[in-house]
Amino acid sequence: MSHTYLTTEQLSERLHYDARTIRNQLVDSCLLEGRHYLRPFGRRKMLFIWENIEADMLQAVSDSVAMPHFDAGV
Repeated sequence: MSHTYLTTEQLSERLHYDARTIRNQLVDSCLLEGRHYLRPFGRRKMLFIWENIEADMLQAVSDSVAMPHFDAGV
């Protein structure tokens, strides 16, 4: 499987979040190292794995959609 690696700035354009918000609030709370991003060659720079981020966002949306409950006795 091939991956699309994005810089913080490229991810911010796709998600419409400020790059600073991604670095300071989402990394290590919503975005996990090894799953959503990596640090190539042990450096500071992060590369984000778009396919994993997108899959988890879509999964969160489908998990949060409540199915209506119909009572057959009513």
